[in-house]
Amino acid sequence: MEWNFEPGIPIYSQIIDELTMRIARGEYALGEKLPSVRELALEAGVNPNTVQKALSEMERSGLVYTERTSGRFVSREKKIMEKLRSNLAEKYIEEFLEKLTGIGMDKKEIKEAVMERLKEV
Repeated sequence: MEWNFEPGIPIYSQIIDELTMRIARGEYALGEKLPSVRELALEAGVNPNTVQKALSEMERSGLVYTERTSGRFVSREKKIMEKLRSNLAEKYIEEFLEKLTGIGMDKKEIKEAVMERLKEV
């Protein structure tokens, strides 16, 4: 997969976002081993230290953990995954609402548009 980094946002933060989305989508299952720092750095085209920083942050948040000689793994705790999905949903809903109110839509119009779209899903 090709990584596209946005200027002005720290790369390690964008790596966290990408890996978090992969976990949320189930590309990496609960308890699954993540690719090595070197593999991720090569895939992303960045310095391994940048990937290391991202993974360390993810570890501090509890999303991943390290087994000393085996590498890093996705958390096995379902509650962490539920919270991850909930936080992502909240973030995307907030962004969505900001954009729609930014173009002048009110709550009623937004609700109608969402309900109409949900009928198609």
